[in-house]
Amino acid sequence: GIFRLAPGAVVPDHVHNEIEQTYVLEGTFSDQDGDAHAGDFIWRPKGNRHEAYSTDGCIILGFFLKPNTFLKPLP
Repeated sequence: GIFRLAPGAVVPDHVHNEIEQTYVLEGTFSDQDGDAHAGDFIWRPKGNRHEAYSTDGCIILGFFLKPNTFLKPLP
């Protein structure tokens, strides 16, 4: 799906139950591994755990084979 994160938005701590594939269309998408910018492709393995955020806002195209498990309540 296509997701829009407002400036300062946080995707709470979660685990990927299958691989994640994300393409950043606009802005910056970040986590503890660094920043991904427009045009970057991100691939994370099954079992990857992280909290993601966007300081300046972003639009991403994310492919998830199974829903993520969120470890904190969603806002």
